[in-house]
Amino acid sequence: MTVTRPGTKASRQAWVAATLADRTVRSQEELARLLSERGVPVTQATLSRDLDELGAVRVRAADGSLVYALPGEPGGPGSPPGLSGPAAGPASGPARPADPARSGGAGEASEASEASEASEVAAGAAAPGRTAAAGAPRLARVASELLISAEASANMVVLRTPAGAAQFLASVLDHAAWPAILGTVAGDDTVLVIARNPAGGADLAARLLALAERRR
Repeated sequence: MTVTRPGTKASRQAWVAATLADRTVRSQEELARLLSERGVPVTQATLSRDLDELGAVRVRAADGSLVYALPGEPGGPGSPPGLSGPAAGPASGPARPADPARSGGAGEASEASEASEASEVAAGAAAPGRTAAAGAPRLARVASELLISAEASANMVVLRTPAGAAQFLASVLDHAAWPAILGTVAGDDTVLVIARNPAGGADLAARLLALAERRR
């Protein structure tokens, strides 16, 4: 199975958070290099903005050097973004980022999206026969904010989201009424998508990633 990370803000910030959580990082240059090794290239300007939105601070390490820390990490204030699950990236990479930006950035965007589109979810539930064309723009918006990675095998696709966002993404997928999707099962930060085609998982993952990337 291959994990694919879209070039969306949610995915990028999740991997920034994950890298800071499991590695000692002393500079933005070092962080950019580590992210690149994990398949997440990022410019210096974008990285600076991500660190600010994630609330990253520089704290004094045991050896006296200054290192980056996220809120709630050992030695850092606030609440943690968190990590969970088995490794999904390179051997030295994080498991999967659980909450890229509870205190800002993608997290705020996700909350705003959920609030502004709550009525759409209700409307979709009342009209399950909506076409894929009708739901695609909304799915693109939500996927661009919440989709962190996609992993396909046979007719199954595993989507990762920030913590607490999986059920919302699954609901949007359900109401988009894509003929290629048989159904979804959502947890806290993971959505299992079942493709109708017994070998259609990879194609479905690619379509979802492309949809999210168009909204960057």
